[in-house]
Amino acid sequence: MHEFIFHPELTCLLPKALRGHPVVCAVAPHQSIKHAIEALGIPHTEIGPVAVNGQKRPISGRLAPGDRVEVFPPAPPALTGGNPPRFIADAHLGRLARYLRFAGVDTLWKNAWDDAELVAIAAREGRIALTCDRALLMHRTLPAGCYLRSRQPRTQLAEVARRYALALCGPQASRCLECNEVPLPVAKTEIAAELLPRTLAAFEQFWRCPGCRRTYWRGSHWQRMQAALAAVDRARPPISSSSAA
Repeated sequence: MHEFIFHPELTCLLPKALRGHPVVCAVAPHQSIKHAIEALGIPHTEIGPVAVNGQKRPISGRLAPGDRVEVFPPAPPALTGGNPPRFIADAHLGRLARYLRFAGVDTLWKNAWDDAELVAIAAREGRIALTCDRALLMHRTLPAGCYLRSRQPRTQLAEVARRYALALCGPQASRCLECNEVPLPVAKTEIAAELLPRTLAAFEQFWRCPGCRRTYWRGSHWQRMQAALAAVDRARPPISSSSAA
């Protein structure tokens, strides 16, 4: 038999009968640590450092009888100034995708994708899949993903921002809320005929999406979105280490 001890952040992914105490179960000799943990309901995307009998081990390793396995959530990414994470959100996360795009985070979303299409795009483009569906995250070819505990878009945004150390109110340009492209400045005279008279009179700066051609300005909707992101940024707890000792 083998004993599995899960970090508190992961216990919500276990069946209720297995929460709050070490999980004792048998693991077949041919099974990897990854397969054993996924069999208990935790997708490989949610597995961070693993320690076997106090020593760090890769999840591709095998277990010996009597091994004691400690499982931790993924550690926060190192803030090294490298390429920012890129995401792909499943069909139920349209509002979260819009928040992330407003924050300037590259996020693909369509409500028509099935799981196979989403996984294929994530693998091909190196994107992190965002979902509330654990079965999607257990696809063997999915390189990275994030299981969202909450069903509330703003709380989901806080989860993603914390896990990936996102600067929600940073200097990066917002993306188009509809198609994810980066809108470009456009002269007011060029779009004057498309605007309502009160919008034309109240604003001087405008942006147009090069993809879907939608026009943006910093009106009341922009202010509400900006306030929502600022509130999430203020409320989220500091990032803490979750690596094995």
